[in-house]
Amino acid sequence: MIKLLYKSISLAKPMFLCATLVLTGCFNSDLEMPESGVIYCSEGNPSSFNPQLDTSGTTSDASSHQIYDRLINFDPLTGTIVPALSSSWLVSQDGLTYTFQLRRGVKFHQTNYFSPGRNFNADDVIFSINRWRLAEHSYHQVSGGSYPYFSSLGLSDVIVDVKRINGYRVELILNRPDSSFLANLATDFAVILSSEYAQFLENSGNKERIDSYPIGTGPFKFVDFKKDRFIRYAKHENYWQHQNAPDNLIFDITPSSSLRLAKLITGECDAIAFPANSELDLIRERTDLKLDEKPGLNVGFWAFNSSKPPFDNPKVRKALAMAIDKATLLEAVYFGSAVGARGLLPESSWAYQANLNDTNYNPVMARQLLRESGIEEGFTMNIWAMPVERAYNPNARKMAELIQNYLNQVGITVNIVSYEWSAFRERLKEGLHDSVLIGWSADNGDPDNFYRPLLTCSAIESGTNRAMWCSPEYDSLINQALKYTEIDQRNRYYRLANALIAEQVPLVPLAHAYRYRAYRNDLEGLLINPFGAIRFGDVNKQ
Repeated sequence: MIKLLYKSISLAKPMFLCATLVLTGCFNSDLEMPESGVIYCSEGNPSSFNPQLDTSGTTSDASSHQIYDRLINFDPLTGTIVPALSSSWLVSQDGLTYTFQLRRGVKFHQTNYFSPGRNFNADDVIFSINRWRLAEHSYHQVSGGSYPYFSSLGLSDVIVDVKRINGYRVELILNRPDSSFLANLATDFAVILSSEYAQFLENSGNKERIDSYPIGTGPFKFVDFKKDRFIRYAKHENYWQHQNAPDNLIFDITPSSSLRLAKLITGECDAIAFPANSELDLIRERTDLKLDEKPGLNVGFWAFNSSKPPFDNPKVRKALAMAIDKATLLEAVYFGSAVGARGLLPESSWAYQANLNDTNYNPVMARQLLRESGIEEGFTMNIWAMPVERAYNPNARKMAELIQNYLNQVGITVNIVSYEWSAFRERLKEGLHDSVLIGWSADNGDPDNFYRPLLTCSAIESGTNRAMWCSPEYDSLINQALKYTEIDQRNRYYRLANALIAEQVPLVPLAHAYRYRAYRNDLEGLLINPFGAIRFGDVNKQ
């Protein structure tokens, strides 16, 4: 494979690529490449193969749209909700009953570890929802019993019952109207599992395998996973929607951004995850590569752990926010691939508020507020920096170093902390941090998908509220907004919530990043999905 270096790389290109290729030789030489198929260079290992259990984009990419389907989907081009495993649905006039007519003839995966005896039906919908909804469900505690997306939205409390009307019709009964409910059912996390497979595993005493040896109805079936090396998938021959998927799909797990790009250039990967901002111009210049970009439904932020003193003091949080120059951070870390954030919502959201109050860079005022709060010169705090690249923060370590310098100028000493990604997220959930540089990519276009998981009280337990900030006043505003379908009425509550965030400063919104997709030009059908994980079911290779 190394002979491709001379064929694919111009001598005028940056030397770091050539050096990377020479040092690595044949990448993943123990990975047998398929005769036909698509190879995707991903950035890390999934935590499982069930996105119900995790909000990580790495897990969603590896499972949500490859292995599974949902009742309904977002159209990635229009953002509208479209049928999937449900062919149609009705909402009662009072907004409390959702009736779904299910699609017939949908087959589950046939694998070497399970042979389905029936097609998809209502039992699978009931099992999949009740697993995360009901603490007493026989599978609720399997794989840890944590369902962070649903918990952060309080959906277990919203749904009163899931009823089987017949084999192909189910009703979801709510205890209150929720104008974001359909959007939540279309997200990456609302996947449908096989209740027949669950029963098979329960009978054999292997219930935990449901999340590591998955069975779904999606365009690919799971074949193999080697940690830090690869994931293999094969085409689902009986996929209900079409037969457009490639025969094979491989996720080549490659944490290094520069190595991912090197593999893309040599043709060892057909597409890559998260090209670095410093690599974008190089990709644009090459005639054998394509780079797509779209405004992202995301926000990168600096969150303060408000459950720990002195970060439980809004005056301290405001001082820290005023000590940093957000414009400089944006320029130094994003290289023009993002716009500055004034609030949680990007400009593409219908609830975006252009006239939001923002914290301005003012180190003199920051020092004064710190003194008033009893913070003496030499106070030490930590900033946790993500160990992985994300569009909303492509280099958290560099950003932490810049913030470290700013805070030093107002008398604060900063220690920068990082761990391996899975350990990082687990420790964050335990609240061991003082502050953290992280972010959020929305799973749908509803503003509730930012406000609720990032800052509500219930989202602390689920692990998506990194600020550990709990305000009953804020929760009430967010809940009130969902009682209305009219945009103007909902916006009234979101503006009040924005004012409260600006006053309390549980976090500092930093950037809304563009999303990029880099791939070889013989790949067709690979779209940027603004509402979540990557989709390979419609991709083909010329």
